[in-house]
Amino acid sequence: MRDVALGSVLAGLMAYGLLHPWIGIMGWTWVSIMSPHAYTWHLSHMPVAAAMAGSTLLGILITRDRRQFFLTRETIVLMLFMLWMSVTVPFSFYVDQSLPMWSRVMKIDFMVLVAMVVLHSKKQITSLAWVLAGSIGFYGVKGGLFTLATAGDYRVWGPPGSYIEGNNELALALVMIIPLMRFLQLTSESKWVKRGLGVAMVLCATSAVGSYSRGALLAIVAMACVMWWRGQKKMRGAVVLICLGAILLSFMPEQWWARMGTISEGGQDASAAGRINAWWMAFNLAKDHFFGGGFSIYTRDVFALYAPNPLDVHAAHSIYFMVLGEHGFVGLFLFLLLWLFVWRSAGRLRIDGKDQPQTQWLSHLGAMCQVSLAGYAVGGAFLSLSYYDLPYDILALVVLGRRWMDSKEWISEDSGLTPERTDPDTQLAKKANSMLR
Repeated sequence: MRDVALGSVLAGLMAYGLLHPWIGIMGWTWVSIMSPHAYTWHLSHMPVAAAMAGSTLLGILITRDRRQFFLTRETIVLMLFMLWMSVTVPFSFYVDQSLPMWSRVMKIDFMVLVAMVVLHSKKQITSLAWVLAGSIGFYGVKGGLFTLATAGDYRVWGPPGSYIEGNNELALALVMIIPLMRFLQLTSESKWVKRGLGVAMVLCATSAVGSYSRGALLAIVAMACVMWWRGQKKMRGAVVLICLGAILLSFMPEQWWARMGTISEGGQDASAAGRINAWWMAFNLAKDHFFGGGFSIYTRDVFALYAPNPLDVHAAHSIYFMVLGEHGFVGLFLFLLLWLFVWRSAGRLRIDGKDQPQTQWLSHLGAMCQVSLAGYAVGGAFLSLSYYDLPYDILALVVLGRRWMDSKEWISEDSGLTPERTDPDTQLAKKANSMLR
């Protein structure tokens, strides 16, 4: 029954994607981020995301919907990062094992670039934020209720076969999505939507805590600090955050507190020691190999060559050391430069959006994207989510918002005029041309 119901919805989205590619982008984002087909019998083994992407790309070719090709510093660095990852593949330690992951990463990044070509209006940008919030928020609400019902005795896990299947990965995704929910709450006019989003944010935080992820806990703290700093009523915000945190943590059992207590133990904890061992392996490998080792370096043979403890084989558990070990120092530089540019552009949105009432929503978007990126930067230091879709979708939101503001789309959407008709320089040029004629 679930296969039929979900298959019908997906077929409808693919059909609409042929007619209006921006709808196809929403469908692809939903499938890629949420992986709803993972909970079905037959669709879970089918290339659902590829089919959705195919219908969207075909729709771009056969329809006359608006498409805008453009370059920004973020898109340029993203394409350079994609190019560099493609260059490092032939130099991988295990080329055959690296190719499937390379293909997956390229598809995600390519579709993010496609989204920035197809989406352009305020409605479409906001719709993307809703799709992201709904896709991850579903697991947050479900996991939060589960945590409260079981008093935190069991961990919360993500959808099977996805990037966020693990408890740690799901927790970081939930931390990153809470600021987007806050953005939607700030820009919504319905009081019931605002209340619903408020409840969803609390449940997402509860679910993240119930995952028993120490990295997610640090990310929540970082996110809360940035959100508090961005707020106007700091005293009120501090009281609300402290009270919510105290109420939430009071539900957690002793085993949760025991696990969180190991944060202060550093390298003495077995899990932390394994992470540090993997980080040294990545650093030593990058020093020895300019192109890194490729996507498949977490093997006994590689650890025997570069790790302090060759017997303790672990995944990188860090977005930074993951990129460093797999793509060398050049790859890490491009990765850091990309997120630095996104952070600065989000900051410009936050500041410049305050100038006009029509662009106030962009100020909220920039501020909350920065909060989300703060959570990703801190929580990602302890988790292997370098290529997960969600941060790159946030990149797309920032780039699209910046383009919308710079192109004066807010003037044309509010007044019914085109940006060219309202731009004084354009009007002056047209008058000069008419006089010459």
